[in-house]
Amino acid sequence: MELTHFNEQGRAKMVDISDKDVTTRVATAGTGVKMLPSTLEAIKAGRIGKGDVLAVAQVAGIMAAKKTSDWIPMCHPLPLTGINIVFDDNGTDELYIEATVKTTGKTGVEMEALTAVSATALTVYDMCKALQKDMVIGPTRLLAKSGGKSGDYTIAEA
Repeated sequence: MELTHFNEQGRAKMVDISDKDVTTRVATAGTGVKMLPSTLEAIKAGRIGKGDVLAVAQVAGIMAAKKTSDWIPMCHPLPLTGINIVFDDNGTDELYIEATVKTTGKTGVEMEALTAVSATALTVYDMCKALQKDMVIGPTRLLAKSGGKSGDYTIAEA
């Protein structure tokens, strides 16, 4: 597989997508935040002093997805057409976060989806760190993507 982020001098470059086709692109990423059962219960019961953790984290994830190209150097700025962040948990000690990002464009939105779940998880940590400093974030990974020349991808579950 040829790496496309290097120029003829071996230096980093932003890939030229001028000749790529415009298609609908969708990517879904996920992560988890492992915590004490009491921390998860406090989040679900709305007992975190800083406010509604899931609402604030959801907005943070959406904002981060829209700004991905501002902090991932070779990432193209994209007009995103949809961002959805959902939460689930295992009922005891882990919060699951999934983000689906959509665009109609010349390049995919994998980085935007990964950025969204990362910022969402970091916001959960920030809002709950007074209760628990040893929360663990991850694994963070691409779950699925569709559209574009490379075709569709869905993670193979172990």
